[in-house]
Amino acid sequence: MPAQPLQRPMAPTQGQSPQPLQQGMPAYQQQQPAQQLPPQRPMYAQPPTSQPQGYSGVAGLTQQMGGMSMGQPGMAASPPPPPGSQAQKPRTRRVYPTAASPPASGPPAASGYPPTSDMQAPGYPGTCVPGYPSPAGAPITGPQTFVPGAQAPAPMPNAGAAYARGPAGAPQPPAGAGQPQMPAAPYEPPKPRIDPGQMPTPISVHTHDQETHDQQPYSTALKTNVPMASTNFTAIDDGNSNPRFVRLTMYSVPHTEELLKASHMPLGMIVQPLAELAATEEPIKLIDFGDEGPIRCLRCKTYINPYMVFINGGKHFVCNICRHENDVPDDYFCNLDMVGRRLDREARPELHNGTVEFVATKDFVAREPQPVSFVFAIDVTWNAVQNGLVAQAAAAIKDALYSGPGLPAGAKVAIITYDRSAHFYSLSASLDQAQMMVVPDIHDMFVPINEGFAVDPQESRHVIEGLLDALPSMFAQNRTAEPVLGAVVQAAHEALRGRGGKLFIFQTALPTFGPGSLKQRDDPKLHNTDKERSLYEPQDSFYHDWAVKLVEEGVCCSLYTFPAAYMDLATLSQLSTVTGGELYTYPGFDGSRDGSRLAADLRADVERAYGANAVLRIRTSDGLRVDEHFGNLFMRNHVDVELAGVTSDSAIGALLQYDGRLDEKQDVYFQVALLYTTSDGQRRIRVHNLAVPCTTLIGAMFRNAEVDASMNLIAKVAVAEALTTPLKSIREKLSDRCVQILTAYRRNCASGSSPGQLILPEAYKLSPLYTLSLLKSPAIRGGADVPIDQRIYHMGLLRQLSVRKTVDYFYPTIVPVHALAGQQGELNEQTGLVELPQFARASYAMLDPAGAYLLTGDGSLILWLGRQVPAQFLQDALGVSSLEQVDIKQRALPELDTALSRKLLAIARQILPTRVGFASVQIIRQGMDQVEVQFASKLIEDRNSDNMTYVDYVCAVHRQIQVEVRPKGPVEPKWSYN
Repeated sequence: MPAQPLQRPMAPTQGQSPQPLQQGMPAYQQQQPAQQLPPQRPMYAQPPTSQPQGYSGVAGLTQQMGGMSMGQPGMAASPPPPPGSQAQKPRTRRVYPTAASPPASGPPAASGYPPTSDMQAPGYPGTCVPGYPSPAGAPITGPQTFVPGAQAPAPMPNAGAAYARGPAGAPQPPAGAGQPQMPAAPYEPPKPRIDPGQMPTPISVHTHDQETHDQQPYSTALKTNVPMASTNFTAIDDGNSNPRFVRLTMYSVPHTEELLKASHMPLGMIVQPLAELAATEEPIKLIDFGDEGPIRCLRCKTYINPYMVFINGGKHFVCNICRHENDVPDDYFCNLDMVGRRLDREARPELHNGTVEFVATKDFVAREPQPVSFVFAIDVTWNAVQNGLVAQAAAAIKDALYSGPGLPAGAKVAIITYDRSAHFYSLSASLDQAQMMVVPDIHDMFVPINEGFAVDPQESRHVIEGLLDALPSMFAQNRTAEPVLGAVVQAAHEALRGRGGKLFIFQTALPTFGPGSLKQRDDPKLHNTDKERSLYEPQDSFYHDWAVKLVEEGVCCSLYTFPAAYMDLATLSQLSTVTGGELYTYPGFDGSRDGSRLAADLRADVERAYGANAVLRIRTSDGLRVDEHFGNLFMRNHVDVELAGVTSDSAIGALLQYDGRLDEKQDVYFQVALLYTTSDGQRRIRVHNLAVPCTTLIGAMFRNAEVDASMNLIAKVAVAEALTTPLKSIREKLSDRCVQILTAYRRNCASGSSPGQLILPEAYKLSPLYTLSLLKSPAIRGGADVPIDQRIYHMGLLRQLSVRKTVDYFYPTIVPVHALAGQQGELNEQTGLVELPQFARASYAMLDPAGAYLLTGDGSLILWLGRQVPAQFLQDALGVSSLEQVDIKQRALPELDTALSRKLLAIARQILPTRVGFASVQIIRQGMDQVEVQFASKLIEDRNSDNMTYVDYVCAVHRQIQVEVRPKGPVEPKWSYN
């Protein structure tokens, strides 16, 4: 039976009035109106007057797919389930077992990639459905509507065909040559396919958000419609904390737990307490209340903030968190105006700013705070000498200390080297050169230097520079291959006892000697099995126990690893995870190739804002509580988060839980307080306050949701569950969560739409893409080809990344640099930013063979050169005339005296804003270099990493949504998202 066309709304007959449209819903849904919402607030924003370049909306896609069906009841053209799927008996709980992915859309080219001419899905004209704008009409915002269909496989050749398909323009064999004559088959029109260019991507979404906030600063008093994490914006602190510090997963909090469960969205926050402000934003105000300290609620200890209400003529105030009535101290009293506000409100930052900082009193000082001490511990074993680590680490430390702004005022520096013994150095300014003292008894470790171990880097500069310059030659003949990492940790703990600081460890191999020695336990037979998660747990408790001791002394650890083989990062990373530090890894380190990246990482680590000996606590309105914390942290109880060190990039995730019912007539309040010691030795309390509306409408929840923060929190939860749950189950839960969220929106906000249409909420339109990217991440994806250490490293990344960096991790930035026009690549004096061209999609089919692209997403920088890139571009950018002359071993873009070279360098620095300059660049030539496979794995929209294409995944998600919304269905197909 031929497929029936989709039911379309009929035009009203004469004498019949058209039904009114529901706010925020497309016109084609008016025959079956969705659940009516109260009229006090429109459900979706009005369409903008302009749309970002490259965003074509959904009209063209709907026209292409106007005649397709996706399993609509009564229609016969439902697409088959993916290969390997089978029918399933009805059950009460829905599970998605793994099945094979759908077949590829065409035969691969000789290079391993589909031919460029065949990658782009063809357009198929269709009849315009009433209610849709024409392709050239006004752009669309609000819920996105798609009519997905399964990707039609490319036509397969006959049995005797010599070639499946030749390149475009190549001569084809004559009809019938080399194959038997077959009877003519009846003509069948080609099945329509989804045009990937019509799918929502971060490029169009972020560009639209950037254009919105380019026009005017963002006032935090709005409480909702916060700028996206990737947007360059200027925030005005009008009572709510800057979104750079605190981001909620939704800015309309449901009043009951039942409403939250109906939406399936996560409720939580991502806190980045020391995040850097934009240059155009006002600095945080510092307030000193003297010996008495800041005003606080007597019951819940909430700090004074703009949302506390003063009553009884200003003699009392009501806490916004617990509603307790407190007395106002006599020295803080002030009269109220006609509306009940204090007359001195504008003169007191704590009463009108969402973020302030208080000077801590003696009650918050356990020991006398001191300026931070930085201890650099360098592995000088045979491996470190051979791969160039000793020389590169010494050069990187020297660059971090004496290039640029350097260390904070008052900071101290110490240096340790180690192999089978530990080497300490006296760096006293009174010496002509450093004095080395060796401690061979690593089982009874002590620090043999009292004075001169930690010194001022400026006073002892001649000693420190002389030592760093001499280190490579001092250990050039070292043949020891066993680094005693455990003993070095013990020594650093002893040296920094009572003063705190930060420990930088440079380690090249698995520690197999001395305290904390480990065994080789990696077993390939466990990879990609349920037992693989045993390798995610520490081998023993040695490093965890000593990490806890470092926390007690306020010592944070950053671990730099340079593995040539298995290093058991699951065990060693406890040093950074527990103390609030970070884990860096450089597999197959080569000094000449990776030295610049190491130098940039270390310099950024040293120069960014740093706080020591920190404690963080999150307070919420009555009815909510923090259920769990995620990140690099340590907790002795369920309330206080202990951070031996906290930087401007440190991010903590908090999952919220209900204790009761919230009052929908009042806002929901949050306060984040961080007690810490600044790098120059001052004890401070930084307080972030947030107030958001409470709602009884699930539509308001979806409208004010924040997908970037939500996916960051979902990723952190997934990594935490990996220790107890098989990765296969976690992948199923991730896709299941995506389906449940979109199904909840379909049921509650778009119930009148056709079953063959996929309705994506505006705020969550990127959730399928981000979920697919997370499934392809080395931290989560299946396959035995992911090294365990690499998986652990990416798990650590997801655990510690901020929302801004997670956006880059989920979807790479690809900048076309072959056709820069006008001011592109030049600095904009008004914004202080480099003008960038429109970004390219993360798909091989979207890349021009005659183009050149800069790609970044994980901190690295790749310059991809198409096979047909013009010779003039190569000459102006790289100083060569052909692709064959390009030196792919060079790790820096040449600084040539050409306009293109200057623009290229400016763009490279712009798209890596978190680094000092950019670390290094890897040049890849299309079809010529084997590393292009690694480049292709970063293209999230393509089929790679044992997973679907973006289009296939959206189709699979839509099929599951149809199963969910179907009233009764005895058969539930399986689908694959491995």
